[in-house]
Amino acid sequence: MVNREVVYNNECSPGTENRVDPERQGQESGEFAPACTQCACNGGSQEDGMFSWQKQKYYLISGSILYAGLLITTTFTSIVFPEWLLLGLYLVCYLIVGGDILRAAVNNIGKWEFFDEFFLMSVATIGALCIGAYPEAVAVMLFFKVGEMFQDKAVSRSRDSISSLLAIRPDSALVEREQGADLVSPQGVDIGEIIQVKPGERIPLDGYIESGESFVDTSPLTGEPEPKKLRSGERAFSGTINQSGLLRIKVDKPFYMSTVSKILDLVENAADKKSRTDQFITKFARYYTPVVVGIAAGISVLPVVLHSVLIPASWYSQIPTFSDWIYRGLIFLVISCPCALVVSIPLGFFAGVGKASKKGILVKGANFLEGLSNLKMVIWDKTGTLTKGNFKVQEIEARNGFSREEVLAAAAHVEIFSNHPIARSILERCQKSVDKDAVLDYQELAGYGVRAVVRGQNIIAGNERILHSLSLEFESPREEDTVVHVVIDAVHAGYIVIRDELKSGSKLAVEHLRKRGVEKHYMLTGDRENVAQNISGQLALDDFSSGLLPQDKVSGFESFFSGAQNQNGYIAYVGDGINDAPVLTRADIGIAMGGLGSDAAIDSADVVLMEDDPEKLVQAVDISRRTKFIVWENIVFALGVKGLFLAMGAMGSITMWEAVFADVGVAMIAVLNSIRILR
Repeated sequence: MVNREVVYNNECSPGTENRVDPERQGQESGEFAPACTQCACNGGSQEDGMFSWQKQKYYLISGSILYAGLLITTTFTSIVFPEWLLLGLYLVCYLIVGGDILRAAVNNIGKWEFFDEFFLMSVATIGALCIGAYPEAVAVMLFFKVGEMFQDKAVSRSRDSISSLLAIRPDSALVEREQGADLVSPQGVDIGEIIQVKPGERIPLDGYIESGESFVDTSPLTGEPEPKKLRSGERAFSGTINQSGLLRIKVDKPFYMSTVSKILDLVENAADKKSRTDQFITKFARYYTPVVVGIAAGISVLPVVLHSVLIPASWYSQIPTFSDWIYRGLIFLVISCPCALVVSIPLGFFAGVGKASKKGILVKGANFLEGLSNLKMVIWDKTGTLTKGNFKVQEIEARNGFSREEVLAAAAHVEIFSNHPIARSILERCQKSVDKDAVLDYQELAGYGVRAVVRGQNIIAGNERILHSLSLEFESPREEDTVVHVVIDAVHAGYIVIRDELKSGSKLAVEHLRKRGVEKHYMLTGDRENVAQNISGQLALDDFSSGLLPQDKVSGFESFFSGAQNQNGYIAYVGDGINDAPVLTRADIGIAMGGLGSDAAIDSADVVLMEDDPEKLVQAVDISRRTKFIVWENIVFALGVKGLFLAMGAMGSITMWEAVFADVGVAMIAVLNSIRILR
């Protein structure tokens, strides 16, 4: 069958020209279309019409009718055609049905590419015509083309399962400007501008809701059907659908950095990286085809030579004739075509990526999808991954003559420019308006906190490490919560106790992954040890590392990773922040939370969970294992059936009709089996 690798990696298959039409590139047009516009490697059309089924189906139908008429006439009537006329009629059928296959074989031979399915089918059928097996020759071409049609349909269906995601690309945005509301392309909207989204419209760009309240359908991103209610101040993501009220959204990212744009890029390039199984089959087919052609030639010639040399002439009537051995060699060629493997296996992984995408799980390559099936260890980030990252101020304590109001106001001013969930919780609690203009010399202290000068006061808000670095005495609260200490002019003014909650799916995710053989679970966090110990205990994790600076996370990961070197499996890291990006890159499989996750984390990850739900990882593992199981079903089935029929064909136990089933039938069954992944 036609090698459709380009469906999965946007490259021309061997022997075709790679003429790229820039207007059809995914990021510009939004089409999930092959980059090649003049080759048939996608089952698409060429200038000469080769493999364009809209044109070929008429040839196939007319050739089939003529072939059926010939079979009925020669089998069930007493009409006897002269040999030359019979050959001529079958030859007409043959050329109508398989002319494009012959043309493809000749074209590839001209490019020194001999051993492909076109060459195998052409040699086998021309040989059959030469030895007088006219009906079989036409049947091989006919069923080969029918199989092609089924495979083309299956590939289109698999592609459509992913292409349906591309409907999330917005066409326009309604922007509020001085001259009034202006309908423009999303690419033409600047950061800071206000867009209006009416009920029933798709949100075109990421941003925060300036005003309005509405239920939003997030299923295009998360796969979950339940609408989410958004209010003023909350974040809205592009690609989701406004269902009820008018929303005014302040854009905070350009279109090319928006959620919808990143998803489209991930999906369109999801299968660029082949799985190990896919790579093996590609190499296998490269060597397998020349070998079987050589064996077929040997079956056709060697027995005759050996018989003439070793067997007495009196035995000749008891052994197969030369034409019999030629027939067996041709059968061997038909059966040996590796179409079932080279089409169904990449199609299987492609379908798996599509299935995961529908569930809100974006996998950046078939190799990562396959790797999830062999996951043995997961190392988790804490805040925003296992916990909600939705902090609330629980307590404010003042020290050294400062009031609680002063502590809160000081912390709110230095946190005004931070997007961290802890900073937002402090700003929400502060009832007084915070004056941005009063904040000078703002500076983030990685792993410690933030500092700024506010109305002449040098204020620092951070963790215990900042107090140790300043050699300040302090009383550490016993609560197993996050604590922000406030220092004003080198004096410990007090602290703010902030509490985060576990996500509802965190505990179930760990439990379900253990049941699926993911044996080890660890946690890395920059939070205090008692907070980390509390979370670890609730989730029954195997171990944790706490108090980590951003640069320490990689070494923390390495300490767990080195202890798992003897494991026969993959190690995944799950995180959501900028400081997780190096670890996501270092892990065998990096998994990012796509909803609240930072751009750096999403870009560095191999898998993105759009709903920020740890339980989605369980679904990803299940889809991966089901995909791998079906792929190996196809491998065992195809090789088993072909091996059996090859042996029977060499011994002369089957005819060309059975050979057609061993090739086309097995390929069709394997392709249909791959499509089961989408169900």
